[in-house]
Amino acid sequence: MKVVMLAAGVGRRLHGDENNHLPKAILRFGGKTLIARHMECLFDNGINELVLVIGHRKEDLMAEVDAILEGLGGPKDFVRTIFNPRYKESGLLSLYSADEVLRSGDDVMFMDADVLYHPDVLARLIHSRHPNCFTLDYEFEDGDEPVKLCLRDGDLIDFGKLVTDDYHTIGEWPGFMRMSPGIAVKVADAVQARIDKDDLTAPYEDAMRDVLKSEPVGTFNFEDVTGIPWTEIDFLADVTFAEEVILPRILESLGEKAAS
Repeated sequence: MKVVMLAAGVGRRLHGDENNHLPKAILRFGGKTLIARHMECLFDNGINELVLVIGHRKEDLMAEVDAILEGLGGPKDFVRTIFNPRYKESGLLSLYSADEVLRSGDDVMFMDADVLYHPDVLARLIHSRHPNCFTLDYEFEDGDEPVKLCLRDGDLIDFGKLVTDDYHTIGEWPGFMRMSPGIAVKVADAVQARIDKDDLTAPYEDAMRDVLKSEPVGTFNFEDVTGIPWTEIDFLADVTFAEEVILPRILESLGEKAAS
């Protein structure tokens, strides 16, 4: 299985449009950067290739990746980077940068880089019996920001920030999904179709939604991660929440202490 992780953005909701702060993937919680936590979790679960889409301050992110690889003692080709020169324009273009990975004929797992989570969130997805699968958390505060997953009679029927109201159950998406080779190609086609229409304002989730809505019900499944601590880092309040609430829960569950 290949992993595609988007880490190219400038973090405008966190720092503003023209900021020069470090990429969010280098935010440090408990003495470890987010990218270090991702890489350790992937490595521990037998993943052999992480394709990292980079853009904003790419040299800093690549330097952190090199340092992590040295510490892991893993193969130097564990991480491959793809530079999106148009990273300021659209997350859709970052996903498009990984087009050849989506069309590689391998299972593909997609990851957002700006998530702090207990390793069980990712492990459940990696080892899921479902070839096309989202992570889903039933406990969330509804609103415009959360990316939602909607279920009817236990089946996924919609996905995105703006969704249908024809559902029985709703939950939040923690930003990770896995795709079979065939579905990965269809996601690549959906991304290409939106770019061909110059629809760059659409979030990349809309391309995934296009595929979910076009496939027979039951094609996509989910792993329930309700109760496992995680949070996405979009705003300053999210950083505080991650530091004061989520990280202590993660460390307590793992029996660890925060590094200084």
